[in-house]
Amino acid sequence: MKRFIFGIAFFLTVALSVFAQNDLQPLAVVKLNKSETITLKLLRSRVEIYQKQSGATSFSIDDKKQILESLIQEKLIVQAAQKDGVAAQITDSFVNQHFVQSLSQQVGKNVTEAEFATIVKQSTGKTMDQLMIEQVGMNVADYKAYLKNQLIAQRYILQQKGEEIGKIAASDTEIRSFYDMNKAAFVQNDMVKIFLVVVPKIGNVDDARVKANKMLNDLKDKKSNFDSIKSGVSKDAGYQAGDLFISKTAQHAQQLGISYNELTELFGKNVGYTSELNETPNDFQFYSVRAKYPAKMLGIGDSVQPEANLTVYDYIKGNLTQQKQSQALLAAADEITKSLDTAANVDRKKTGDALDKLLAW
Repeated sequence: MKRFIFGIAFFLTVALSVFAQNDLQPLAVVKLNKSETITLKLLRSRVEIYQKQSGATSFSIDDKKQILESLIQEKLIVQAAQKDGVAAQITDSFVNQHFVQSLSQQVGKNVTEAEFATIVKQSTGKTMDQLMIEQVGMNVADYKAYLKNQLIAQRYILQQKGEEIGKIAASDTEIRSFYDMNKAAFVQNDMVKIFLVVVPKIGNVDDARVKANKMLNDLKDKKSNFDSIKSGVSKDAGYQAGDLFISKTAQHAQQLGISYNELTELFGKNVGYTSELNETPNDFQFYSVRAKYPAKMLGIGDSVQPEANLTVYDYIKGNLTQQKQSQALLAAADEITKSLDTAANVDRKKTGDALDKLLAW
């Protein structure tokens, strides 16, 4: 019996070893600037990432071949960027800044990576790595490395084709046609403009409370006004203050961290109303209602938000232009990689039936 168990264990060890060797088989070597091997393991990893992002349960052999080609193209452009000195322009701090901006967009306000991690932990009980793996199939470090390569490739393509891509813009006909087809989407919800003051509990909590109360009482007694409080922000890092436009939606209530009923109460206040001091676990707050705007359909010449200079026309123009330029960027990337994809720069180790056999998993 012991000999049989040993035999099974030995068989499994050999099988795992063969599988590992198979996983490390080179599929292609990119050598434009340096030698980089794309292994079967690397392709498997990228396929799993795309499956996670797309929700697909499996990809066909042709799909996997396309992913392999995208890996080759990615390495070709990054190596070309390294050779031309463009890659050095994309520093780790630049990547981190781009990453944090994307996190801030998700929560609707500026946050640091640590603050976002705290929000994730409090709302889901998960770490940032766990959340990232669930959403995009990579942990934070791997995603940043992937993002860096994407930013390097984008910078290189723009250096090569940026001038002609920058000339691309949506036409007046395209803008008006888009508006006519999507009129129902251009609706302004009930909105309220408030002046919000936040005094964080940094250091002595009693000092923060005293400061917040003084600012509130000075505003109520007309010893100060919105402009004077706002101007003090640049001189005093101990508080934040400014105008905030709030839409009467459940989503906006969630972003503010309040219930929809509390949001409804806020909309019931008259212009000129100033709240009492409100204490939260992290700060002291108060607000004043400055203006209220009723819901309405937006015309193409209307502002996308009250008191904003951006019109619906300009908003559509910006979005359509961005879409057209993104399409042009992809076309430029395809054109550049085709010019770089030569026998001298890429050695495809597996092709035809041999490649199909390796990709049949």
